[in-house]
Amino acid sequence: MAAEDAAACAPQVDGHAPRDGASFDEETRALIAPDAGSLPAAPPSAVEANFARYFAADYLNPGHDQYVYRHPNGLCVVGLAPAHVALKEEGGITSIDFNVGKTDRSEIKVTGKRKRNAQHLQENSALCKVCTNDKTFVVRCCVKGQLLEINDRLIKQPNLINTAADREGYIGIFMQKPGDWLKVKDKFLSFEDYKNLRGIC
Repeated sequence: MAAEDAAACAPQVDGHAPRDGASFDEETRALIAPDAGSLPAAPPSAVEANFARYFAADYLNPGHDQYVYRHPNGLCVVGLAPAHVALKEEGGITSIDFNVGKTDRSEIKVTGKRKRNAQHLQENSALCKVCTNDKTFVVRCCVKGQLLEINDRLIKQPNLINTAADREGYIGIFMQKPGDWLKVKDKFLSFEDYKNLRGIC
């Protein structure tokens, strides 16, 4: 009797009583309660969710691997790829120097919507130098565009490159024209191709 009373009191939507779980079609059921087996082991990172990941292997020099993470709005984040030779040196990277000849990249101060003071650089332009205990490696821009920002945290915390090169250890951010990107896109490897090339799990 109590069950009948509860059923009678159940709210109705558009004149219909709510359906129990068994009456949902398969598509609706999948949305409400997805199969746990089909879910990824871990949610995607912010980089994976928001950027297309590209890699340049042996960029101008053997072992000089770099990445370019490109956002749909044209922003490109540049840094060292996991198999970069500097990261394999004993002790890793100990310092970073943004003074590359006549220009100190760390002194750029970009302002306004028109990105005043942004440096216009070429793919092969030097972005910075990373140093290990006894060696120095030049890091290139990899893309043609405006240098909007360098990661000045690295000046005091170079170890970020060793521990989180693809996140807090990025080196610079560029704005690139779509036409310029299309000219160089095919030179890069996808993340999967890069992993296969370098044997990265």
